[in-house]
Order: sequence, then structure tokens, then C-alpha cells
Amino acid sequence: MAKETGRKLVASNRKARHDYLIEDTYEAGLVLMGTEVKALRMGRASLVDGWAGFDRDDELWLEGVHIPEYANGTWTNHTPRRRRKMLLHRRELDKLLQATRETGHTLVPLSLYFKDGRAKVEIAVAKGKKNYDKRHALRERQDTREAARAIAARRRGED
Repeated sequence: MAKETGRKLVASNRKARHDYLIEDTYEAGLVLMGTEVKALRMGRASLVDGWAGFDRDDELWLEGVHIPEYANGTWTNHTPRRRRKMLLHRRELDKLLQATRETGHTLVPLSLYFKDGRAKVEIAVAKGKKNYDKRHALRERQDTREAARAIAARRRGED
């Protein structure tokens, strides 16, 4: 069997970009059980309630991510919302630890994917947005969309 190449997206957290101001992103490996990998290869996962945090030993863990049980699994099946260890270089872990100690910063998973056959998660150092910031971002997006429509209509000769 040929080795997998490229990037195959399994799940993305689109709401995170709406709810948080993304400051920096990192790619981390995941320690998974066999049935979790099989469930991910079927394209089933949810990052909506996911977050990342450090334990006492300064190890990074992914929590709240839902990977459903593998349908053909037996007694070796995993629990859907278990903690999963994330793999990063020590200097990256130190940067993330420093960033999360700052007030208002958190680690949010943005996407879960396979890269060259290995499960990876993209996490971001994020700061929560206030409601008025969210409304402002939506208004800006709507204004640019309307401006683009007006320019396109003008080019077509409509008025």
C-alpha cells in the first residue's frame, strides 16, 4: 500500500475564529488509540467544545474534543471525550506555557487533520473577543461583501 501524502482535513473549528482573536498557531501531533485513528479516517470528529491545557508536569493535553467510538471496535474501543496528549518540541511548549500564563489567553484547537498519514491538530494561542468585537467583525465582513457586489455590478454595466 502506498504511503499517504498531503493533508486531509477531518474537522475544523470555524466558531473559534469568530469567538477568539487568533494570535499564533502551532501544529501538534496527537497520541491516539487505534480505534480513534480509524474513527478519524472515517471523517468523524468535533472540535466545538475542545480546548488545550497543561498539567502539573507541563505536558500539553487536548480536552473536550469528541471523536466518536469506532463502529467496528470491540472491547478495545476508546471513550469519545477522553484527554489526548499533544506532541510538541520543548521550546514550543515553553512558548505556549508562557502565553497561557498571560491574562485572557487560552489554547484553542482550530483543525484536526492527517498530514502524511499522521494525525495532527492545529492549535492557536487565542484571546476571547467581547460581543461588541464580534458584531464589529460581522459588520466589516458584510460591508466588504456589499462593496464587492457593487463593484462587480458596476463592471457589468448595471447601475
